[in-house]
Amino acid sequence: MKPFQSLADYERFVYTLPALHPSVQRSTLTVVRRGAKAALLTGDLVVGDYRIVAREKLSFADGAGQIVSYGYEVWRGSAKMFWYDSQAHPDDPALARNHPHHKHIPPDIKHNRIPALGLSFTAPNLPFLIREVEGLF
Repeated sequence: MKPFQSLADYERFVYTLPALHPSVQRSTLTVVRRGAKAALLTGDLVVGDYRIVAREKLSFADGAGQIVSYGYEVWRGSAKMFWYDSQAHPDDPALARNHPHHKHIPPDIKHNRIPALGLSFTAPNLPFLIREVEGLF
């Protein structure tokens, strides 16, 4: 399946994630259409002792889909372990390698950022996040 071929394909991809990734114990992910060519993805994935909170703004205006913006948080219990977002930080040369994709990590999680080489606007990011969390077990 090529999830970004159409909005319907992306919906099928999202709603079959637990079947494709047995480590996903629960999903509350929902794709909310905003017209014929736009959507929002919101919800959580529970993978082991971790919870991935996902938010994506999607566009299919040019045919193939793309993520316009995103935010992904990884929690263990009540502790936020790290998060990813696509907010640009053009003044930070350390993030230039895969601008604007970056990961916030401890110890100063709000200000400590590293490049996120596995994320993209043109392919689904959820499988990357699931694999990363699986690696934490």
